[in-house]
Amino acid sequence: MTLFGTDGVRGKAGKKISAVSAMRLAMATGVYFKKFAKTNKILVGKDTRRSGYMIENAIVSGLTAVGFDVIQIGPMPTPAIAFLTESMRCDAGIMISASHNPYYDNGIKFFDEHGNKLNREKEAQIEAIFDDEEAILQAQATGKEIGKSKRIDDVIGRYIVHIKNSFPTSLTLAAKRVVIDCANGAGYIVGPTILQELGADVIVLGDKPNGFNINEGCGAMHPESLAKAVVEYRADIGIALDGDADRLVLVDEQGEIIDGDKLMAVLAMHLKSEGKLRGDGMVATVMSNQGLDEYLSSRGLKLYRSAVGDKHVVEMMQSHGMNFGGEQSGHIIFSDYAKTGDGLLSALQALAYLVKTGKKASEAFRPYESYPQQLVNLLVDEKRPFGTIKGLDELEKKVETAGMRHLFRYSGTENKIRILLEGKDEVKLDEMMQECVKFFKGALA
Repeated sequence: MTLFGTDGVRGKAGKKISAVSAMRLAMATGVYFKKFAKTNKILVGKDTRRSGYMIENAIVSGLTAVGFDVIQIGPMPTPAIAFLTESMRCDAGIMISASHNPYYDNGIKFFDEHGNKLNREKEAQIEAIFDDEEAILQAQATGKEIGKSKRIDDVIGRYIVHIKNSFPTSLTLAAKRVVIDCANGAGYIVGPTILQELGADVIVLGDKPNGFNINEGCGAMHPESLAKAVVEYRADIGIALDGDADRLVLVDEQGEIIDGDKLMAVLAMHLKSEGKLRGDGMVATVMSNQGLDEYLSSRGLKLYRSAVGDKHVVEMMQSHGMNFGGEQSGHIIFSDYAKTGDGLLSALQALAYLVKTGKKASEAFRPYESYPQQLVNLLVDEKRPFGTIKGLDELEKKVETAGMRHLFRYSGTENKIRILLEGKDEVKLDEMMQECVKFFKGALA
């Protein structure tokens, strides 16, 4: 497929994600979901990017043109769209967001009637319709069959109640001071509201979106300001969301960023101790540190590794009967409460653990020592198939002979290659990374 990436369709707004392409994609999506429609309604939300206005209107035009009624709910987190699609009995849900990308990008994510992200097979079917001029023409409604749209502004309360219900009613955040950085994104209203309603003393950053400052020097992609604020305000913990609030990065009371793998390890063990962990283990991705695997194994838990992307994590969780998993980068899934990664939900589970144990974040979320790991994101001119890159097999063998774990993959959302190396010797790891970077610069840049 050329249209869909790791998580929906993403690209530069006005270019790959233009009004024309968005409308056509919406029409193709409508054609696909018409086969399964029960209520003839599709939910549409967005983050805070300026281009969201353009894309939202184009999507509404495309969906109504093929006979769907559209419910527009404005800026809301991606996991809220997943939840509300099912809660409001819609046939599908669409989120307009490029997640952690800069403001000039945008994207379109899709959910089925149950709030699940679409698998590759369903995406391929939509892409085939997108490319089929005749199918698009024939699908256009006329007369009374043309759809309508309406905007609803009060559904935010449903999502807030849903997230709050994941926090134990016997606990309160009244004794906690929390700094939250909303990345000037979709969580800028719901995030602080949820924490305040649970009793926390809340300091808010990144809650003044202007259409262009989403993820800009803030949020999960840039937690430095959050770390500084946590120390300055003597907070118990810092919470950083990304632009669509499906990702979480935590900062402890000392201003240190908490490793995503270690956070998941602690939360998995906490679920086990409460008898709530299904499947005797969890799912992480190929990006997770070997230290996570060894820590869980030493405690009788299994770790399964999926491809990168929280929808792949969810698929593997379902296939192994598990209810917990996530990505090192901060997409954490508690499937008892959500169908996708949810930064706010995950933050509440971490806070509940701190309240129950009485531990400080710096003590609670450092259960083991990670293997040294390096990740370099390298801009490339062309995403050439790895099988066509001369010398790559030899490079991989050299890395493996040196006793290191490696992962070379292209970003599904940007024109980059991600180079991951992991090993026990930091000096050798650094030398090998320099060699890998030099190789890929020569081969791809």
